[in-house]
Amino acid sequence: MLKNNNMSNNESPARNIIGNGTVIKGEVESNGDIRIDGKVEGILKSNGKIVLGQNGTIEGEIFCKQADLSGKVHGKLFVEELTSMKSTSRVEGELNTKQLYIEIGAIFTGKCEMGKSETPKAEAKK
Repeated sequence: MLKNNNMSNNESPARNIIGNGTVIKGEVESNGDIRIDGKVEGILKSNGKIVLGQNGTIEGEIFCKQADLSGKVHGKLFVEELTSMKSTSRVEGELNTKQLYIEIGAIFTGKCEMGKSETPKAEAKK
């Protein structure tokens, strides 16, 4: 049985990679997952998962469904489901998430609000 949605049979959510050495300033928006090994300064929006590699850096606001962090973040994070901070992650700022997993060695400095199912929608920021 096929699901009735807006994507055709051969379309899948986008998987995007911002490579090491790449710097993006401004607003990045995606319907799919995003992997960041470079640097993003500004607003990052994803309807999927944001994966931040060990060499990756994000400065600004993040809106996503899930976040898997191994690099550096400075700013505000709004995560609908699970935020995972690996041992190499360095996060400074405000975090609003439903669930949080922090490995030994990770550094988190800031404010965290957990358990609320409602986070601000990225569309409201336009």
